[in-house]
Amino acid sequence: MDDQSYEQGLEWKRKGATLSDKNACREFGLTRDEIYDAIDAGTLQYRQAAMHGNPWLRLLRREVEALARTRHGDSYVNEQQSRAELTRLNKEIRRLRAEVAELEERRAKISSGLGG
Repeated sequence: MDDQSYEQGLEWKRKGATLSDKNACREFGLTRDEIYDAIDAGTLQYRQAAMHGNPWLRLLRREVEALARTRHGDSYVNEQQSRAELTRLNKEIRRLRAEVAELEERRAKISSGLGG
């Protein structure tokens, strides 16, 4: 195995280096047809995967981003990525607020039990 194919094999295993075809559509504003056309043209590599009997495609994030930049331009991709990041941040903030509320409730119960 040469160095390039070895490194590429590692890329498929690296956290965040891949994404599903559905997330590629959502995050980069691509259509499924654009993804399948790029696969047919050899522009996108993919791995087949399935979860709970539902098939999906794993794609390399860098290749999806390059395809989106080619199809829609840099500013469009940057905006789409910013929107996706904002969605992730809002979700994490909601999760943390719920966790803080739960911790404060537990603290109040313990404090009242101590007479304080």
